[in-house]
This record gives sequence, structure tokens and C-alpha cells, in this order.
Amino acid sequence: MPATVFQKNLQYYKFCTYGFLKNLRFFEPFLLLFLINKGISFTEIGLLIGIRQIIIILSEIPSGIIADAIGRRRTLASSFVFYIGSFLIFFFADGFYVYIIAMLFFAGGDAVRTGVHKAMIFEYLKLKEWENQKTAYYGHTRSWSQAGTAISSLLAGVFVFFSGEFRYIFLLSVIPYIIDFGLVLSYPKELEGGMKVQASTIRTKLSEVMMAFWISIRSLNMLKAMTNNAVHSGYYTSVKDYLQALLQSLALALPLYFFFDQKQQTAIVVGIGYFFVYMATSMTARSSGKFAKKFNDLSKPLNFTLLAGLVAGIISGIFYQSDFFMIAAFFFVLILLIENIRKPIGIVYVAELTNEKAMASVLSAESQLSSFFAAVFAPCVGFLADQFGLGAGLLIFTIVLVVLMPFYWVNRLKKD
Repeated sequence: MPATVFQKNLQYYKFCTYGFLKNLRFFEPFLLLFLINKGISFTEIGLLIGIRQIIIILSEIPSGIIADAIGRRRTLASSFVFYIGSFLIFFFADGFYVYIIAMLFFAGGDAVRTGVHKAMIFEYLKLKEWENQKTAYYGHTRSWSQAGTAISSLLAGVFVFFSGEFRYIFLLSVIPYIIDFGLVLSYPKELEGGMKVQASTIRTKLSEVMMAFWISIRSLNMLKAMTNNAVHSGYYTSVKDYLQALLQSLALALPLYFFFDQKQQTAIVVGIGYFFVYMATSMTARSSGKFAKKFNDLSKPLNFTLLAGLVAGIISGIFYQSDFFMIAAFFFVLILLIENIRKPIGIVYVAELTNEKAMASVLSAESQLSSFFAAVFAPCVGFLADQFGLGAGLLIFTIVLVVLMPFYWVNRLKKD
């Protein structure tokens, strides 16, 4: 009997639109450059990323449990309030310590959001009996997210080119988040996964979810799977913004200075560069299901892409240190592409090992582990970059992760 194929209905397009709007973060391609322009060092940037991830660690699992207990729509919609607060602080404020507050708001949004939307997608697939389409369906929705990032990068580059300012792109980012707030509240009630907000029902639901959560994570297979996902995602989170510095170096090395000033050169190369990068990541995310089908077990593409992503980081570091910026950028982009092709595979691998009652909680726990690694990795990479240069710092740190790979090499997919 042929496998059921999912339909591109109204809810499919709502899921895709959510991801598209969520990733219209016009500030993102220029965040690191914005901070450097404000006199923030690589070490301080690493600390800001680390602080953001620590806050996510402290609140992500509770937010997943609350989402399962009282309803996912309200929980997810509230994340956009935190994000908007963060954007406004970055726009109006100045200084390292004030940026910490902005990062706290941003982390609050991430903590509330992460894992919840994935759980709603998987709940929807279960209701429609399309569970065998998890990898392809999630890959499609994620590809729209990456397309949103690509378009926002191009528009942000245009805006910076003509305005000559970085900070206004934070204000511009508020608009799509207001729209996404309303979109999430329009989702069907059957995706809530929760109960009426009463003390007795909340206690009962929390008890059920926490028990199911404990049963899920005590599995050795589960822990290794979560670590495999989290190491590469944490690495990706801690280094991805350095592409901005790499592209800036490439921009200033190009013979454009006869026509444009340095900020305009940077806006052109970063904006266009990120547009094509995220169009490529959109296509890789969309192809995740096809890629996974080339293997007879999900553990194989997970291990292969983990090694490939780290090797790409090593090669990029070598060429960046040698001032071959174009080649360094190519291999750096491979890290981003690999993260997006492996992300849907890793999510499905973990979901297959998870008790259904704790789906949002376990997916949040996996993201929390990614946040932990990013919180540790980011300050280390920043410190090494300040001490030895960005290329050497990336090279040294990535070699360490390769040496430790045996500890998070996953086995064939099976439930304990």
C-alpha cells in the first residue's frame, strides 16, 4: 500500500507563513557588525550569546511543560511579545550591559517558542494520519523559514545601504512579529495539546508530562541522539554570525571603494551574500527528506552530516587565517547548509524515541541542550578569536569538537 502523501492545505500554508514571518529578522545579517560598530569585542559578543543561551536553558523545559499543560497557541503567541521588547531595546539603547537586557528579552522569546511549534506540527500530522511524512513536512515548513531569512537579508542590505545605519533594522523587524502574533492565535484549537486552565487539571497534566518526559530522556539512545543534534546546533549557533565578519573582510577586499564607502560595500556584500546563503539553506531543508531516504537508518545521515559540518569549519578557519576569504566563505556556508539539512532529520530521530505525551517537553529539552553547548561554545570561540584571530579561533575550537566526536556518535534508530 503506498505511503500517504500530505496535502498543501490552509494549515500547511499557515505553518509555512509562520516560519517565513518568524525569520524576517532584518537585523540578523548585521547583528555582529552592529555590535562591533558599537565597540563590543568578540569575547563580549560571545558572552552575550552565552547569556542568551543560559536564559533559554533556565526556562525552556518549563515553557515546554506549560505549553503541553495549558495550550500551545497562547504560549507561542507570547514569545513575540518578548522578541518585540528585545528589538526596541536594541533600537533605543546603547552599551554592553544594556544589550544584556535586550538579550534577556530575546532569550525569553526563544525559550517560550522553541519546541512548541514543532510539537504543533507533529500533533497536526498525527490528527491527519500523515505521521510517515514527518521529515518531508517539517523540511518543507523549515524551507519557508529559510526563504524568509533570505528575503529579509536582501531587504536589510538595501535598507543599510541607503540609510547608512544598522539600528533601524531592529525597528523594521517589529512589523512581521506583530503579524505572526495574530497568525498563531488563528491556529485550530485541536493543536493546543492542553486543557482548561484550572489548578487541579494543570497539576494532573504537569504530573503526566513530567513522568513521560523522564521516561523519554532516561534512555541512553535518547541522550546520545539529543547530544548529537545539540553539539552541531550549538556549534552552528555560536559561530554562524561570524560569517558577517568574513563577508565584511571579503567586501573590503573587493575593488568597490571607488564607488561606495565601507558601510555601503559591506551592505552590498552581506545583504546579497546572506540572500543567496539562505536561499541555499531553504533548498537544503526542503531536500532533507529525500536526503534521509538515501540511508537505511537515520543514524547514518546524522553522523555523516555532523562530521562534515565540523570538517567544513576547520577548512574555513584555515583559509580565513590565510586571507583566502572567498574560499573561507564557501566552506563556512557549508556549515549553515549542513545544519539545515540535518535539523529535520535530527528532530524526527528524537521524536521517534519520544513518549507522545511529552513531545513538546522533549523537543524543548533537545533545544535546551543545544543552548547549553552554545552557551559554552560562544564565549570560547569569541575569546580565541580575540586572542589568535577569527580564523585561528574557529580552527582550534572545531578541532576539539572533532576529537570528542566518539562521545556523541549515534547508533541505529531503535526504541529501548
